Amino acid sequence: MRRPLPGSVTGGHGRHGTAHVVPEKKEKSMTLTMERMRRALDRTMRDERGASTAEYAITVLAACGFAAVLVALLASGEVRELLMGIITAALSKGS
Repeated sequence: MRRPLPGSVTGGHGRHGTAHVVPEKKEKSMTLTMERMRRALDRTMRDERGASTAEYAITVLAACGFAAVLVALLASGEVRELLMGIITAALSKGS
C-alpha cells in the first residue's frame, strides 16, 4: 500500500463524513516541540526549591526596614516628648 503525500487528502472519509488530511511532517515536529516546551515549563513552574529561603529573606528585609523606621521615629525629639508625656500621665494616674 502506498503512503499518501504530506498535506494531501486521502480517499477515505472519517466518521463524520469529512476527508482525512495527512499532516505535514513539519507541522508534526512543531507540535512535538511545543509539547516538550510545555512539559518543561510545567516542571519548572512546579519546582519550589529555594522558595522558603526567598520567603525568609523577604521577611528579614521587611523586618529590618520596619526597625529602621521605628528607630528614626523614636530618635526624633517630638516623638520622644510625646512618649514621655504618655508614660508620665499613665504613671501619675496610677498613684
